[in-house]
Amino acid sequence: MGTRREGRELALQALYQLDMTAEGDGNEGLGLFWSHFDRPGEVRDFARELVAGVRERRPAIDELIENAAEHWRLSRLSKVDLNLLRIATFELMDRAEIPASVTLNEAVEIARRFGTDESAAFVNGVLDAIARKLDVVGDPSRE
Repeated sequence: MGTRREGRELALQALYQLDMTAEGDGNEGLGLFWSHFDRPGEVRDFARELVAGVRERRPAIDELIENAAEHWRLSRLSKVDLNLLRIATFELMDRAEIPASVTLNEAVEIARRFGTDESAAFVNGVLDAIARKLDVVGDPSRE
């Protein structure tokens, strides 16, 4: 498994924990979370970057997801699917060096591993709509 895939999975777990524990600002819980994972520095650095980016840009990210997930309120989405969508949306918004197709494919594969039977198709559909909205599909600088 690649460094970025591991980082995405670790970020998903961290964001899931924050959602489930509903701690104030989450910094104490995140510190404890990071201390329990012995991963190479590159994996942890990428995971931390994703978590920080999602936390910082969450209102804009959630708005994009809510608009793309037709007939679904965020509160009705599984925490795994929602946080995976948040991570991938952050990548689409702020990580131009990562091809959009890679972001989408990685999210779908992680959804297959951690989500329900319907997660992969749902995540793919929502992220495709977000990528089109952000105009990153077919952008030569992103492929």
